[in-house]
Amino acid sequence: MHAMLIQTETTPNPSTLKFLPGRRVMEAGTRDFATPEEAEASPLAEAIFSTGEVVGVFFGRDFISVTAAPGAAWRDLKPQILSVLLDHFSSEAPLFRPGSAHGIAVAPDADVEGDDPADADIVAQIRELIETRVRPAVAQDGGDIVYRGFRGGTVFLAMHGACSGCPSSTMTLKQGIESLLKHYVPEVETVEAV
Repeated sequence: MHAMLIQTETTPNPSTLKFLPGRRVMEAGTRDFATPEEAEASPLAEAIFSTGEVVGVFFGRDFISVTAAPGAAWRDLKPQILSVLLDHFSSEAPLFRPGSAHGIAVAPDADVEGDDPADADIVAQIRELIETRVRPAVAQDGGDIVYRGFRGGTVFLAMHGACSGCPSSTMTLKQGIESLLKHYVPEVETVEAV
């Protein structure tokens, strides 16, 4: 068995740490677990929650971000999570329990509010910008942003992982993404997180 090095990176949210196993985690999409019940769909997420000091687990394409409970100390928690991840990846265990409907990653467009067909060109531009400019940047911070709709000048986006719930995220969303989208797509007036 080859020795595996799992790297860790900090994120803008001090309670969230990003773990990079050096291999693909999710083939497609991303997956957010906010409770131990949701984590039952994934033996890995469940094992991470079972440390008792974790309030969120997020699977990205090539990373896992873990959000520690308030008051938890990373110096104690980090070695526990590293050993859970090493066990998981060295045993080649499946990421999701077979047959659990929850194992299906949410497709990026799963619950897009009905976009107006007249806005098809605008929506295509917005999606393209989110895919090429926004998501790669957000992934560096251990999260993901998914397009959820465009109505009346407002772009609706969903935040996952380290992005959801960290105070800087709503500001980043408003300033960075809104100015980017407005710059390229004049029809965009505001950006809202859903």
